[in-house]
Amino acid sequence: MYLVLTALLALQVNSAILLKFKFLDDSLLGVNGKTATANQGAVKGIEATVAKNRNQARDLAILKQSQEVRERTSKMVGYLRDIREKLLVATENQGKNAFKNMSMEDKVAITMIGGKKNGLAYPLKDELNNYATYIKQFVPEAGPLALDAGQDPNVLEPSQKSKNFAELNFENTPIVAALATLSQKETEVLKYESDALNKLASQVGASTIVFDKVNAFASAESNTVAAGTKYKAELFLTASASNLRPSMTLNGSPLPVGPDGKGKVEFTARPGSFDAAGNAKASWTGTIRFNQNGRDTTFKVTVPYTVTKPVMQIQSASVQALYFKCGNKLSVQVPALGAQYDPSFSASGASTIKGSAKGEVTLVPNSREVTLNVSSGGNAIGSQTFQVRPIPKPEIKCVVGGREANEKQGTPVTAVRNMSLKAIPDAGFATFLPEDARYRVTRYEVTLVRGKRPAMPTRTVNGPDVNLTDVVNTAREGDRLYIEVKEVQRMNFQGNTEEVKVSKQFNIPLI
Repeated sequence: MYLVLTALLALQVNSAILLKFKFLDDSLLGVNGKTATANQGAVKGIEATVAKNRNQARDLAILKQSQEVRERTSKMVGYLRDIREKLLVATENQGKNAFKNMSMEDKVAITMIGGKKNGLAYPLKDELNNYATYIKQFVPEAGPLALDAGQDPNVLEPSQKSKNFAELNFENTPIVAALATLSQKETEVLKYESDALNKLASQVGASTIVFDKVNAFASAESNTVAAGTKYKAELFLTASASNLRPSMTLNGSPLPVGPDGKGKVEFTARPGSFDAAGNAKASWTGTIRFNQNGRDTTFKVTVPYTVTKPVMQIQSASVQALYFKCGNKLSVQVPALGAQYDPSFSASGASTIKGSAKGEVTLVPNSREVTLNVSSGGNAIGSQTFQVRPIPKPEIKCVVGGREANEKQGTPVTAVRNMSLKAIPDAGFATFLPEDARYRVTRYEVTLVRGKRPAMPTRTVNGPDVNLTDVVNTAREGDRLYIEVKEVQRMNFQGNTEEVKVSKQFNIPLI
């Protein structure tokens, strides 16, 4: 029983493999039908192109060759299909019904090889190779289609090397495998035909450029025109050929060509030697090369253009002069660059701090003159020189009892109980740079004077505010309050403080 089951399993595997050969044969036949239809369409395409090119003699000769290729291929395919039918008849598998027997190796061998090597495979070899020799005139790389085992590099098994084409392909071969072999040869034939037709199609119209794309085009002297002046442009037709695949260069470098056959010229205009009006002459050179009638044809064009010096617009609270060691905020814009404006800044005589918004920069001068240099995308735009102003000294005021002390008429003794020294910045400076105009009296000395002598020891005050209750309790009418400022500090826009040299004294009579 075990032996019987094993034999049955072997038969199932063989049947499955044979069925796959049947599927492969059906698939190849389907593909071959589509390829034949496509090749016929290729001949029709050549015919249409020849007509469009006004039936030139050279093109008509190529059309005739393509028709001959199609005719020769149809005969070769018909020859292969005739052998298929003879095999089906010999193995009793003809008709529309499913295969009665997918094996039949003996009848395949008798039909294709024969007893005295007189089977159908021998003339088939000659027909296939004759076809390949014919195609070679159009496709030089085309090789033989039917090889003996010793000539076929795909045959690696030594025991097979002595077999001829017929024995290699049809000895011990089931009918479905033999049919698949014939379908595969038909596929190779149709591929050779397709390659030959493609070569012939590429030659049609090679001596004639057909301009089949016509467009309107306008070229203006300038896209910007001032009111009251004339706008000038030229309007004309342009024509191009869709069958051309030109190559282009810009100043000697390859230029990308779009599917519409147009090269996109784009580059950054470099600054030149600007004249008094801020203009510099420049030009670019383009070439267009295409193959015409087997020869390269090149057109060259030189296009002049004018580079205009960009105009910088600098905005600031005080743009004519900057303040020393202060955060002078500027907005530098170049409207001509539009969205391409990508500024970077450097300066001599100052440090630069780039702002968060495009074009914003803060200059912190450290010399009497500052030159700001502006670039965009690595290209220099221009420079601007500024004079630097010294920071104006603050005014020191003494406030007692909520009002300013009166040095001429005197101040009541009781009013000086609460005193504060205030450093008031210059009004213009505070308006322009409020973050740099923050002053504070940090140290001063207070002395109560009676006649020509101090009535109390001199008191040092740290900070602007002080309580002078002890002075009030000691002071008499006619005494004087002498105040000398020792230190004033300024806080800048970055929150850093520096000492300001200010000399100021107060001599306040007490009444």
